[in-house]
Amino acid sequence: MSPFYYTTVVDVRRLLIVALCLLLPVAAVAQNDHLLVCYGDSITAGYGLAEGQAYSDFLQRDLAAAGYHYRVLNRGTSGATTKDALAGLPSILKLRPEVVIVEFGGNDGLRGLPLDETRRNLDQVLTALEGAHIRILLAGITLPPNYGSDYIKAFQQLFSQLATRHRAAFAPMIYKDLINVPGTIQPDGIHPTAKGSEIIAKTLMPALKPLLK
Repeated sequence: MSPFYYTTVVDVRRLLIVALCLLLPVAAVAQNDHLLVCYGDSITAGYGLAEGQAYSDFLQRDLAAAGYHYRVLNRGTSGATTKDALAGLPSILKLRPEVVIVEFGGNDGLRGLPLDETRRNLDQVLTALEGAHIRILLAGITLPPNYGSDYIKAFQQLFSQLATRHRAAFAPMIYKDLINVPGTIQPDGIHPTAKGSEIIAKTLMPALKPLLK
């Protein structure tokens, strides 16, 4: 057996051992991390923002800083309605997340869709998540004043009613801490800026924490 062959075999074995040692911590982290899915419309998707500026990204940072081992997955789709939420639910269930933040309804309201339709769609979404033993945080939203006080009041109430019915964790108004804070809303008057997304993540945390391991 030549010295060259022996040296090559030893070097290859050494490289394999080093590679395995490097991979083990990564595998351990992947196994220990829990999955949290942010399922919503353009607010969740981070419409108009650079990559890494959606509220899900800030939530990932804040959870890690607080010592929670969760992988936050963004499943937001700009323009999605509660009907789209229901249609896309099988793909969420396949992920087998432990927690899902449900953030839909804003586009239904902006389009003036019947509230009974919005309620029915969200009810089915929450029922399916419950049936899969997934913990839920329902995120509420409001509408611009020009939609009329009666419609806005009924729109806001459907979120609280659904949260009560399904005993889901509830954040009644995800924009509540953005009000009168400069630089938190994009020029379209609807979507949050990066600063706004960061605040939304902090707004969700108190309702989210009881659901976490």
